[in-house]
Amino acid sequence: MHYNFAGKNALVTGSSKGIGRAVAIELARGGANVTINCSSSRSLADEVAREIELIGTRAIVVECDVSEQSAVEDMVKKTVDEFGSLDVFVSNAVYSDRQLMVEADMKGFRKTIDVSMWGAFYGLRAAAQQMIDQGKGGAITIVSSPHSLVPFPTAMAYNMAKAAIDHMARTAAIELIKHGIRVNIFHPGWIDTPGERKFFSEKQLEEGARALPMGRLGTSEEMAHGICFTLSEAASYMTGTTMTMDGGVQLPWWSKRSEGGQ
Repeated sequence: MHYNFAGKNALVTGSSKGIGRAVAIELARGGANVTINCSSSRSLADEVAREIELIGTRAIVVECDVSEQSAVEDMVKKTVDEFGSLDVFVSNAVYSDRQLMVEADMKGFRKTIDVSMWGAFYGLRAAAQQMIDQGKGGAITIVSSPHSLVPFPTAMAYNMAKAAIDHMARTAAIELIKHGIRVNIFHPGWIDTPGERKFFSEKQLEEGARALPMGRLGTSEEMAHGICFTLSEAASYMTGTTMTMDGGVQLPWWSKRSEGGQ
């Protein structure tokens, strides 16, 4: 199933791989032109752009660090210069280091906050300003995490950032509703992405997946379908809402499936 984004122009941060890549491709399948963003993996971003062009829509790549406000504002400008407008924005770029708070390297701690919180804010603000100027509404989705609700140890900076952007998005939703701009939040569960390899070995991922209620990790493509729903006209009455696709990880412990089916 593909949602209709014909005539729409989109910007997806952190879209050279993982969930962001899948969202960019799914938007293109729906007819959108897409700006692909990366901070360093330019070759992967170029591959995404080529795949989108094969689908039949247009794509550009903008390499920038979303923790730099001016760079994000320039990225929005480049999107508008290339496509004529910005109608859809997805904040997906993220960074995370994992250490106990008392042992944390503060450089990595601050970078996690700068990219995952400030980066989301800069993108939201610049996209909203552009959409207000255009005067025809828009759709924004902030990719957050169950980390905003669950205090996972060794992930304090990431937990803080995700909790902050959830409330940021809800505040933006009420501020922007008069402009016809919808803002929603998306919580993916444990997803099979390249980023997970920073923290876990393949064996740990396989063992962890078996322990989940559904017995597997989610896929980026599954998350893209959910995110694109929030951006589509099918969700035209949805704003300030959190959509969760986590394979049941937040269900009570007894929901975990057992070998005996009990």
